[in-house]
Amino acid sequence: MKQVLILYYSRHGSTKEMAKLIARGVESVDGVEAQLRTVPEVSENCEASEPPIPDSGAPYVTLDELKNCDALAMGSPGRFGNMAAPLKYFLEKTSSQWLSGSLVGKPASVFTSTSSLHGGQESTLLGMMLPLLHHGMLISGIPYTESELLTTSSGGTPYGATHVSGEKSDLPLSAEEKALCMASGKRLANLSKVL
Repeated sequence: MKQVLILYYSRHGSTKEMAKLIARGVESVDGVEAQLRTVPEVSENCEASEPPIPDSGAPYVTLDELKNCDALAMGSPGRFGNMAAPLKYFLEKTSSQWLSGSLVGKPASVFTSTSSLHGGQESTLLGMMLPLLHHGMLISGIPYTESELLTTSSGGTPYGATHVSGEKSDLPLSAEEKALCMASGKRLANLSKVL
């Protein structure tokens, strides 16, 4: 059974919802299983620490889970055109995977949610790709054969699945955004089987 790690950070729930839809797309492919994982908050207080298991939602990711996955989907809300600090903080601890080459040749995709249509979605996606490229991963976008890319008036890019959550982060995912999340997961699952 192939394992697709869906690693995300979510503050208001939109990125988490996208992760679940990507997982549905992954698990629509026979022989592939989705593994939902998150990262803890980064504290301004250097004495603070998170419990090893969050109170709710997906468990925190481990470096071994990252090393052992067959593919990776990584998601973050956009923060001034970049990924959120908790996800970046986790990635900065992956030197051992980089040194060993444990992620080289594995497919990866990225996804994001922002409060506005022009809230830096594409720059956030491109920024998340950089550490994955340094790890030697093979980046998978969403091809225009997914017709929702041509009809969406909210989120969705060829760089990865996106969502526009609104000023109060309370807009539900549109039908096109949902379809593109699932298509992204399905594409990643299929790639994990052939690579």
